[in-house]
Parts: sequence; structure tokens; C-alpha cells
Amino acid sequence: MPLSSPCPCPHTCNVLNLVHDIADALDAGGSLEQALAPALERMAQHLCLERGTLTLFRRDQGEVLVELAYGLSPEQLGKGKYRVGEGITGRVAATGKPVLVPRVCDEPEFLNRTLAREDLQGLAFLCVPVQRQGRVVGTLSADRRTGDRADLAEHLQILEIIAAMIAETVAIHLLEQEKLGEEGARLREDNQRLRAELAELSSPAAMVGSNPAMRRVYALIGRVAAGPTTVLILGESGVGKERVADALHQASGRRGPLVKFNCAALPENLVESELFGHTKGAFTGAVADRKGRFEQADGGTLFLDEVGELTLAVQAKLLRVLQEREVEPVGASGPVKVNVRIIAATNRDIGAMIKEGRFREDLYYRLAVFPIVVPPLRTRKSDIPALVDHFVGHFAKEHQRNAVRVSTPAIDMLMQYHWPGNVRELGNVIERSVLMSEDGVLRSHHLPPTLQTAGASGTALAEGMEAALAALEREYIVEALKAAQGNAAAAARELGLTERVLGLRLRKHKIQLRAFKQAA
Repeated sequence: MPLSSPCPCPHTCNVLNLVHDIADALDAGGSLEQALAPALERMAQHLCLERGTLTLFRRDQGEVLVELAYGLSPEQLGKGKYRVGEGITGRVAATGKPVLVPRVCDEPEFLNRTLAREDLQGLAFLCVPVQRQGRVVGTLSADRRTGDRADLAEHLQILEIIAAMIAETVAIHLLEQEKLGEEGARLREDNQRLRAELAELSSPAAMVGSNPAMRRVYALIGRVAAGPTTVLILGESGVGKERVADALHQASGRRGPLVKFNCAALPENLVESELFGHTKGAFTGAVADRKGRFEQADGGTLFLDEVGELTLAVQAKLLRVLQEREVEPVGASGPVKVNVRIIAATNRDIGAMIKEGRFREDLYYRLAVFPIVVPPLRTRKSDIPALVDHFVGHFAKEHQRNAVRVSTPAIDMLMQYHWPGNVRELGNVIERSVLMSEDGVLRSHHLPPTLQTAGASGTALAEGMEAALAALEREYIVEALKAAQGNAAAAARELGLTERVLGLRLRKHKIQLRAFKQAA
């Protein structure tokens, strides 16, 4: 996250402490990421940087690639590729000379290849070579708010010191990669695959999915869960923001409860009392003291769902609580200290609300210390089969039904649908289908009318009932053949048909019996 305000670095920074911190990170050893990711983070924190980036100079490819970064998302990091001599980073790699750009908005050679910088106004860019025995092995760069030229020059010198400290670690990493060659590439691919499988196994409780976008969400949860950092969960309605809050609390180790509050569920005159509590006699109907949600969550976590629905008046009071870590119940004579970790969520466009004056910008920055964006279901359809299995098991148990599997045509229809209501809508669809099924199999005709489209069912609307019945008949035959592993006699018995009639149906629907025997 960008820092909320610039600091007077480098004059107030203790450079010696910074050097010691980076030396400690390097002494810890491990992989390049284990050694240098903490070093980048400490560099950014000490120097009040918005971003810090390490690139590697891959001479065999003629490219300079971003390897590690502070302040970049995985997607942005992946875009950091430069040809030698291209842009400021490519020029530093080619010449071995540092570059200071006081205002990047005035520098045509600055490419912003990662697209991490939305506003180039007031931004300075510093880049120095990482050299080992006179040979450039990478670059070290930093973004910070522009300022006095002397301050920028001093920062550039500090970056050169850090680059010299990490040069040996970077050079050894590059040498190992060159020696590994094709075998190393294969091993890295295997390692990535194993890490992906491990991520699937270690997904937070009550969260289902192994899509890369969801694995990134799991990684962010693991990174922030243990601390007191305020988290803002963003995403469309129904994507599972509440499940993320559950996972954050479960992994936090906090002894207090997880208290949930829907900010849109109550009228404005009751929201303040619900959040902050009230004393007896504070207003009509206040017959006794009542603790608000903040006090109820003391020592634990407070989840504020739909935080974008709060009025400006309540937003101002919430901002004070976040700043002071104390609440003042309605009618009370003084504040009450609380130890609460705040997790907020919204499906609203907060940026647009800020521009329209409907959401306080200072409150947004207090809430969005660590944002987590949950992807919509339509962008991770590979997770649908796993989610369907999860919901089938859950609702079959809840309703005491014998639903055990979903037919292939039904899965195809679920995969083709665009899911405007996301995971919540999928859960509702599966619950309905479980209740509709009578033989333990969820079939396409058990799905609601919204999914019964011509494209999904393979029938044109103009063809009418005959085509729909034919499609249903074909589905039953296919399922019976799968269950019988291509044994026509067994499938016929299951369907209540003679083998001769089944043969006629197979020819009618152009079903190849051998395909099911091969699958067996």
C-alpha cells in the first residue's frame, strides 16, 4: 500500500539501522526471495518509499526482469520486463550507471511498464545497478514522492550502498540458474506445481477453490491474518467476502469473538447505538445499559459488512474509533477503550463514492490498510466443480437428502452460466436442485429456469417440447451407460428398456457405445 503521507527522509532516517537490518536479512540466508524480500521491505519502510523493485539481468534472454518487489501486486510484478537499454531500468542495466528522475511525469523514457503508478504527478524514480566484479547482474529501483534534489541524491547514494550489499546474493542466484539450464527450468516448474498443490491443501477453512486468483487471496490472508492490521475486503455481492473475514479471524489467534455487523441492516438512528452501545435512559426505550458491537468484540475481531452504506455522520464517529481505539456509548460520560481488530467489506465503488462526497477519504485510507479483492465467480469457473461438490454435500446433509452427484449435462450448464450472483447464487441453485432430485442425481432439468437456455441445453427455443424431451432422454441414457461402464444390457435394465429399444435410442441420439467402454 502507498504510504498515507510522505516523511522527511532521508534526513530523519537512521541509515546505519537500515544497513544493519538488511545485513540481518542477508545473514538469514535461504532462497533469493527469503533473503531479499525482507531487505526490500525494510528499505521501503526506512526510506518512506512507495515501491521498491529488484530486477535480474538475464543476458541469455537479453531481458531485464522484475524478480522481487515491494508495493507491487503479483500481476504488476509479472509485467516488469524490459529489453536491454529500454526505459530507465533497461538503460541502467546496459550502462551500469545510476539514474535519478526527479519528476517521472516529465521523463518520456519512463515507461511505467508494471502499470503500478496511477498518478505520475509528484513522483520521483531512482534506479541503480547491482554489480558484481564490474558486471551488471540486476538493478535496484525505488519510487518516492518528489522533493528537494539533495534529498533525492542522498537516497540514490543509499540505494547504491544497498545494491553493493546484495550484489553477491543476486550474482550467486543468477549463476545457479545458468548452471541448472533446462534441468533447472524443469525443476522450477515442478516446484511451482507442488507449491500450487500445497496452496490448494492449505486453503483457509470454509473456502473452496484452487484457481490462481483464489490462491492469491489465500496467500494474502496468510500474510496479514496474524497481525492487528485493518483489512478491507472488496468484491461483488455474493463472492464470499464474509468467508474471507471468517478465515482471517480463525487464523489470527485472537482470543476474543468474531462479531459481525451489517451496516445496511438498520436505519441510521439505530446504527450508532448498535456499534457503540448506549447507557440506560440515553433515549426513549433505552431501559438498560447495552454494550455495542465494538465492546462485544473486545479482544477479538469486528467485521463491518457493507461499510459503504454508512452515513457520513456515522463514518466520522467510526473514523474517531479507528484513530483513538476507544468508543463513547450514547449517553455515556466518557470513552471506553477497546482492543478490536477491524475487518470491513463492501461491494461498492468507494473511489466513485469519495468523488461524489458520499464516503470520507480519510476513513477509506484507515480501512484500506491491507485491501483484499475477492474475484467474481465468472472469472474463476474452473472452481465451479469443486464448489458444486461442496454445496451438494452440505445441502444433502442439511436436508437429509440422498444427493450424491451431478450429471454431466448439468455441470456443463453450470459452467456456461455467467453467475451474476456469484458463489451465493451457485449455492442457492444447488440447494434447490438437491431438493428437486429424487434419485440422488442432480440433472439439468433440476436447475432453475434462468439456467435453462438454448445454448446450455443444446436445444433451440423454436424446436419446442419435442427437442426438450429428446435432450432429457439422451441425458438419462448417457448417465446409465456411464454407470454401467458401457454395458448395454445393464444400462437397459437400469432404464427399464429392452436391449433392442435401447439400441434404437442409441442410433436416434447418435450415441457411440464404444466411447463408454473405452472410458471404463
